[in-house]
Formats: sequence, structure tokens, C-alpha cells
Amino acid sequence: MKPHPSAPAPWGRSAGILGAGLLTATVLAALAPTPARAADGKPEMSPGVQPAPHSRSVFAPDPKYSVRDYDPKQQVEIYGGKKKIVDAPRPLVELGEPLYKEGPLQPNYDIIGRKNLVSPAFSVYGDFRAAVAYNDNGQNKKIGQVATRLNLDVDLSFTATERVHALFRPLDKGGKFTRSEFFGPNARESEIILDAYPRTFFFEGDIGNIMAGLTDRYQSFDLPFTVGLVPLIFQNGVWFNSAITGGAFSIIGRNSARANIANFDLTFFGGFDKVTLRQVYGAAAFIEANEGYWEAGIGGVNDERKFANSSFESVTVAFTKRYGGWLSNSVRLVGTIGNSPLATQKRTEDGFIVLMENSLISHKPLVLVPYLNLWAGFGRPQSLLRNADAGGILNNTGILFQTDGLTGFPKMDDTGQDTYGAAIGVNYLFDLDQQIVLEAATVQVIDGPLQPGRAAKAEQYGVGARYQKNLSKALIFRADVMYAERRRDDDIVGIRTELRLKF
Repeated sequence: MKPHPSAPAPWGRSAGILGAGLLTATVLAALAPTPARAADGKPEMSPGVQPAPHSRSVFAPDPKYSVRDYDPKQQVEIYGGKKKIVDAPRPLVELGEPLYKEGPLQPNYDIIGRKNLVSPAFSVYGDFRAAVAYNDNGQNKKIGQVATRLNLDVDLSFTATERVHALFRPLDKGGKFTRSEFFGPNARESEIILDAYPRTFFFEGDIGNIMAGLTDRYQSFDLPFTVGLVPLIFQNGVWFNSAITGGAFSIIGRNSARANIANFDLTFFGGFDKVTLRQVYGAAAFIEANEGYWEAGIGGVNDERKFANSSFESVTVAFTKRYGGWLSNSVRLVGTIGNSPLATQKRTEDGFIVLMENSLISHKPLVLVPYLNLWAGFGRPQSLLRNADAGGILNNTGILFQTDGLTGFPKMDDTGQDTYGAAIGVNYLFDLDQQIVLEAATVQVIDGPLQPGRAAKAEQYGVGARYQKNLSKALIFRADVMYAERRRDDDIVGIRTELRLKF
């Protein structure tokens, strides 16, 4: 996304406006029919309308475009001097059409139709992470370690809308990472974890574009779809954040003047959880209306394994809007209804949670963001589906509810089950070259029996900080620290640093 230009200098703005206005007037005058004139030869006008007096002072000389007068650097300064080449890291492997590259395009091939030309491209990109951490997760779980993680995205594009994509993580498996421990019960032990299986592997395309190529006729609709081992994320990962073996398709770009809806998309999905092989199905909607946008979803998980007790239905609705130029607010509701396949079993997924995300619009809205996030959960609410790396349903509530997906960094109770609480903090991005986040959070327990899966036995109070800085175009440094007091349980502490190399 290009940065928003600052206001142009007065001389550049007036010259540009006048030049464009004169050109537009000339074209319109040539195309417009000759105006009707009265018997005295004057143009016909509505009653009461009089010609405006002519004044040469409202006109300015035409812009000068000679080689001597034109200065390209001066033209860039009109937009705040923001135009510059971003020296971004290039993919590890890049064949065919480059990824996000300026300049002439590579040749296209008429293989599946003139209206859906093939422009092959193959790329491999991702990042390598290495972290050093000391984590105290309570109950004598103190570990110091160096851990690594490699993310490899492999992308094979055929046309502008059709491609095959896969994600590999060859240095971790089943929640265990290639690591070396220097403190704890397994001090001086190292383990190399290898995994060649893809975490995602899917084909995606657009039926409208495919049909246009095959029939040589442009279609009046777009119908994007995907099949395979597909990653799906809905509501920023709150309601759904996992990969399923199956597929999805979307009806996009619709509107309704009667309902005052500027745009809405509707996505249908179905398949199997890639870990437990439970069936999952549902639909999600995104609607722009009421000067904000709505998100809604309905789905279910069906577990037909013998003695299984994890089938349930889930519904969600959310609304996001900016109020008065000072507050951005999102309110989300996620509810689950559990099914008990055996009469002797209890329902374990009944409940609902309300989450409210608030960020203040400061005098530096792009870099200084104070926030206050709240929630209240009743029973055992949960997302429709989420993988282990995605954390709990409170993962987006604050940094104190996030682990690092690498070293087992401590976190406060993120289940939202029979709890309520808040996270308050500030996010500062300096000149967009570094970031610091400071946060305080609390988890309060609703009276009742301890729910299975809930970490909080009683109240929790925590503070944390995160710092990130790009050391080069491809290397990022990050540091995290957190401490949480847990009533009726051991306190938790985490300190870590990480280097991430992007390619």
C-alpha cells in the first residue's frame, strides 16, 4: 500500500488544477453540442441567471513543461518527498514473473485461453527464527533454551488468479522445536526435529476467470475458491484459525441499496480438521454497513469417533466502527452449544464470550496507539476451530495472552472460560522502523467450579513489554519480557530475545 501523500505545495496544486481544468474544458467544449441562443444572439439561460463578470485575475499562466524548467526532484517534493524505492528482501528462489516487482512484465502464454493468460512463476520465501529464552511456567517448569523455527512458503503461480501454494516447517513437529537446553531438567541436551510434511498445501483460483479463458468470453461474476489443505482465518483468528483438509468458495463484491449495504462477501467452507480429522463446516459473512462493518459466522464440528465428546455448533457476530474520530471499536460475540453423544457424558462446549477491542486515535494515529481490550466469558466458549500455534480465544486480547510459537513463552489464561478481564497498553511505532508495546492485564474468575482446560484457578495480574527493530531490510530483532502473579498458583516469568531473518 502506498503511503498517503501529504498536501501538495500551493504553487504545484494551483498549476496542476488549472492545467487539468483547461484541458478538461477544451475537451468538453469540443464534444458538447452548440448551446441554444436567443434571437439577440445571447446564450439561453434560466430565468434569474446572469453571466458572471469576466476577471483576468482568476486565471494563471499555463504550466511550463520545457526541459530547462522541469525538475523531477521538485515534483517528488510536492508529495512530501515520500516517493522512494523500498529495498525489500527478495525471495530465496524466484523464477518466472518476479514477486511484487516493478518494470516490464514477463511474456504471457495463450494455453488455456486469451482471456486468462498463463504467466508462470515459482518462488520460495519465508523466514528463519532463532530465540534464546528463560521461561518459568510455574510448577517447577523452568527452562532455558535456544530454539529455532524455519517457515518455507512455496508458491507456483499459473495465471493472475490461479496458483498452488504450500507451507513447510521442517524444523519442528507436534509442538516440539529444534532446540538446545542450557537450564532445566534437560540441561545440556539438544534435539533436532525434522518434518517434511506440509502444514498447508492448496490450490486456489477463480471460476469466473477460468471460464473466461475456456470460453473466450468475459464472465459477469467472480467466484474464488480453494481446495486442499487450506488455512482459514475469520475475525482476525478469533472465531477460526486453522488449516482444514477440504475447501471453500466465496460470493464476493455484492451490495444492496435497499438494505444500505455497500459491500458484502459470503464464504462457505467444509472439510476435516487436519489433526483430529473431525468434520468441520460453516459459513462466514463480511458486510459493510452502518458506517462500519459486520462479521458473522455459523458452523459446526462433528466428531464421530467412538466415545468422542467434542461435537458442537458455533455462532458469532461482530461489529467494528470508528466513533467521532477518537475511538476505533470492535465488539465480538462467540457462542458454542455442545452435543453429548453418550448419555453418561456431559456437554463440555456450552458457553459464550463477549470481547471488546478499543484503540484510541491519538495525535499520531499511525504510530501511537493506546488500547483497552475487555472480555467476559461464561461456561466453556471456544473458537469453531484453531490450531495449537494460534493460542486460545484471547490470543488477540493482548501480548500477555500470547506465546511465541517457539520457546513456550509463558502467558496468562487465554481460554476465556468463566473469566472476565482486561488488557490495557500502548503501542508505539516510532518512525515505522521499530516498535515498543507496554501492557498490563488481569484475569478475574467467575465463581463456580474450575472448568476443564481453564488455567486460572483464581485471579491473575500481569505486566509485559515487547520491543522490535529492523536491523536491516531482512533482519528483525525482538525482545519480550513478562511477569504474572497467579493467585492459588505459582507465578510465571518469561524473558526472551529473537532474531528473524526474512527471505
